[in-house]
Amino acid sequence: MPGNTFGQLFKITTFGESHGLAVGCVIDGMPSNFELSESDIQPDLDKRKPGQSHLTTARQEKDQVKIKSGVFEGKTTGAPILLLVNNEDKRSEDYLDIKDLFRPSHADFTYQAKYGIRDWQGGGRASARETVARVAAGAVAKKFLQEKLSVEFLTFIESVGEVKASINYQEVKASDIEASLVRCPSPEDSQRMIELIEKTKAEGDSIGGVVFGVIKKMPKGLGEPVFDKLSADLAKAMLSIGAVKGFEYGRGFLASTMKGSEHNDEFYIKDSQVRTKTNNSGGIQGGISNGEDIYFRVAFKPTATIAKNQNTIGLDGQAVVVKASGRHDPCVAIRAVAVVEAMGAITVMDHYLRNK
Repeated sequence: MPGNTFGQLFKITTFGESHGLAVGCVIDGMPSNFELSESDIQPDLDKRKPGQSHLTTARQEKDQVKIKSGVFEGKTTGAPILLLVNNEDKRSEDYLDIKDLFRPSHADFTYQAKYGIRDWQGGGRASARETVARVAAGAVAKKFLQEKLSVEFLTFIESVGEVKASINYQEVKASDIEASLVRCPSPEDSQRMIELIEKTKAEGDSIGGVVFGVIKKMPKGLGEPVFDKLSADLAKAMLSIGAVKGFEYGRGFLASTMKGSEHNDEFYIKDSQVRTKTNNSGGIQGGISNGEDIYFRVAFKPTATIAKNQNTIGLDGQAVVVKASGRHDPCVAIRAVAVVEAMGAITVMDHYLRNK
């Protein structure tokens, strides 16, 4: 199964299925002699792990990461780093009754069509469980970028369904995000989102949301011309996340409604540095970082698994009514905040090494 590797110089390959023995990744290209321990990675995994509150799946996983290679006496050696997380709370029997059915808007049918076989236990490789590996790898990249370049990452929920927060990202603090069950830094809007998710869950349904990502103190000059633009690789990184349906950076789609005189970012000098008076470009021009904040939005669809009757067909082609079983998030965007941040860090790390 190709397509399991992301990046060119900072390269990650993820492996594992939702109900397999473990999930994990191999990181190749990590610079040597850099201090790294499991405690550096675990906090990010804790932000993504299931069972955090009544607003997430009830599956209970500790998601304790183990470094199996590539680190000696607390420092990276330059060899591939293997990160492993065991699956402990599997309930494959929840899927027995639907193993021969194609669940609406899942990857059941497409995986069957492509491979002629699929792991029906919790979605197998197509499960959001795969993102554990991304978050682990992203934590490694983020630590390097923060310590070596002072790059900062800030990621939060901007909207759930029709409930949208009015937030100036420049005023947001990490503590504000972590204080919210839905990782929205606006207390009032956070409560409205919680109430919407609770109502939706009680109805046996699910709801989508938008994750807002910010990368601050970016080096200038990251990104490659034409096909390997930083913006293009960020888009690929985000759109590779299972439930993502849209990506925009800077003014995004709103730019299509603006005039050039409104959208153009004028240059000036501040503290002997070239800066822009506005940042409608979202920190990227010509596919290359200009040193301003990179900000973007990632749209997540409603979780496909819902506790409502839906029409579908089975492997035999016969029509049937299916109702979800298993444990699932009523709003997948909440835990996806950690995944978006990880993919942003992995992308920037790869381009930093390529620029070197």
